[in-house]
Amino acid sequence: MAFEVKLRHIVHMTHAARPRTRLPGRIAPRQCAVALLWTLLAAPAMAYADEEVQWLSGPYSFSDELGGFTIESVSGTGTLSDPYFIRQTLYSASPVTMVIRAERPIRPFDAGSYFANGILHMRIEARNASNFGWIEFEFELQEILHQPSVFGDGLSFDQRTEDKETISSDRFAKFRRDFEPYDRLLFRDGKVDPGETVGFSFLITDYTPRTQFYLVLDPRIPFT
Repeated sequence: MAFEVKLRHIVHMTHAARPRTRLPGRIAPRQCAVALLWTLLAAPAMAYADEEVQWLSGPYSFSDELGGFTIESVSGTGTLSDPYFIRQTLYSASPVTMVIRAERPIRPFDAGSYFANGILHMRIEARNASNFGWIEFEFELQEILHQPSVFGDGLSFDQRTEDKETISSDRFAKFRRDFEPYDRLLFRDGKVDPGETVGFSFLITDYTPRTQFYLVLDPRIPFT
């Protein structure tokens, strides 16, 4: 019976780089001893490269483990004055999903920045590494992966208030929030060409905080 072990590695440093491993090429017989020693020394690094990487900042961590994009850096504590600042690269125009986890004890509505309080001020910068221009960009919250968030779960883009001051983008002029049967935030009236970067600011609130939830990022391209 075979067992598959899946590891996670938490990056505590804001600007820590992803590990890179160079595999050996063809080896002549007289180099076998040296190659064996290299392999033994490199084994921990190879295992590390296959681990899931979480970026830890403040009481929450952020992960690109579901694939399709790369988180480049994370900073901040999630407060209004110190929002989570997440830089990332998207490689296509397909939806991708960020995993967000509470890494400290949960204390709803706590006014400080130590506990996971369910209030996350976000600043996301997404670089378009695809071959298509984006004409819209949508975010969706999910408490359970692949299932729409409903009103009763407490997770939303601050649906209990009409305050729009926390929502903005540097490349899209308008936005729309949809709360039922989904929790979605759509930015429109703009464009992000390949190689360009777009910034978004918004507030996530979770009034019944969970230890894990999901943020779907969905860039839109023109229909032909």
